[in-house]
Amino acid sequence: MKKTCTLLLSCPDKKGIVAEVSNFIYKNDGNITHSDEHRDDEEKVFFMRIEWDLKGFKIEPERIAEKFSPIAKKFRMKYDLKFSWIIPNVCIFVSKYEHCLIDLLLRHREGEFKCNIPLIISNHDKLSYIGEEFNIPFYVFPKSKRSKLHQEKKELKLLKEYKINLIVLARYMQILSPYFVKNFKNRIINIHHSFLPSFTGKNPYLQAYKRGVKLIGATAHYVTEKLDSGPIIEQDVIRVSHRDTLEDLKRKGRDMEKIVLARAVRLHLQNKILVYKNKTVIFD
Repeated sequence: MKKTCTLLLSCPDKKGIVAEVSNFIYKNDGNITHSDEHRDDEEKVFFMRIEWDLKGFKIEPERIAEKFSPIAKKFRMKYDLKFSWIIPNVCIFVSKYEHCLIDLLLRHREGEFKCNIPLIISNHDKLSYIGEEFNIPFYVFPKSKRSKLHQEKKELKLLKEYKINLIVLARYMQILSPYFVKNFKNRIINIHHSFLPSFTGKNPYLQAYKRGVKLIGATAHYVTEKLDSGPIIEQDVIRVSHRDTLEDLKRKGRDMEKIVLARAVRLHLQNKILVYKNKTVIFD
């Protein structure tokens, strides 16, 4: 595996940022393999993702942050460093719908996702057979209004034991508490079976069907304390017509959900997302 470092940063926009960052890598014998940037002209904020090969790099990985800090302070940067050999642990949450879960597991098996999936968590045991088929531990935490917080504490303890870095809600039909979400800020990806912000909440396909829409879609976003309002990562749509039944909409929607969720997970694992306020910058 080629050892690389990826730097993600945001800061007030001003002259010299690209030159300073690039020179830091160059003068330490780093070879830049990819670079992308964006300027928000309204907010006057600069965003950058830059990746370089660490072969022959003069600074040890554990000291890069220390050596880079003077530049970060100079430009008032918020930044993060990602190393290619650190493989994240992902937990998938699911309820009774299997399509997104199976799609993610198949893509992982085929090598599309650079991560480990050491466990699956559900509030039902209906899909436990999938865990057995993929040889992944499947944990069930039934939930009611009274037991929800207690069960979430047990889940958080388990996630800590498995050193989970990212949670993917693969049609997990439970609303996570603010307490839970705070423990994984910008590290919980949900797939909403609608093109947000339209048709939020329950039964979006029924809402769309009654409105006679010509497009339906799916939205992958980070989970925040406010329902279905987190930073949007990926969206897509598919055409429908008056000839489509409600079941047709659901079938087409399931296909779109799988694709959009997989794209969002891949972008996160590739360290191509920067969250700013309630939006995302998606790098090429």
